[in-house]
Amino acid sequence: MAYHLAQLNTARLRAPLDDPLMADFVADLPALNGLADASPGFVWRLRDDDGADATALRPFGPDLLVNLTVWESVSALRGYVYRSPHLESLRRRREWFHPAGADPYLVLWWLPAGELPTLDEARARLDRLARTGPTSAAFTLRHPFPAPVAGTRPTPTIRTAVDLNRG
Repeated sequence: MAYHLAQLNTARLRAPLDDPLMADFVADLPALNGLADASPGFVWRLRDDDGADATALRPFGPDLLVNLTVWESVSALRGYVYRSPHLESLRRRREWFHPAGADPYLVLWWLPAGELPTLDEARARLDRLARTGPTSAAFTLRHPFPAPVAGTRPTPTIRTAVDLNRG
């Protein structure tokens, strides 16, 4: 069984997306998403109903953007984040977003190839990272964990309260 890397990152907006402060971010977003889509090792990204990006989705609060993606490997994600034009936007993030502070804003985890992460699972993984620090179930680019060994299952899906109520 092969595994892919799920990635969630969040960002707290300094202003609404239609504010002039956010103009460069909003203008760059289509190119950055297109770059991600064409990057080696890219598998999938969450999109809202308009299909372009996920900026209309605010599952964790009205001023918190989410980016949920799947990559073939940690190195593929790193290549996009740090060795592509995305890096310039990353360097400018404080212009558009409030600092995350001590709370994690990014979490990674392995899932079987062909499966897609849900926002509920992504939130549970982010919460787990905040509680326990990096583990094989929820980690960061700075403290990555290897993919599970072929033929084994990754760390079980973190069940949310909603999942537990369903049985």
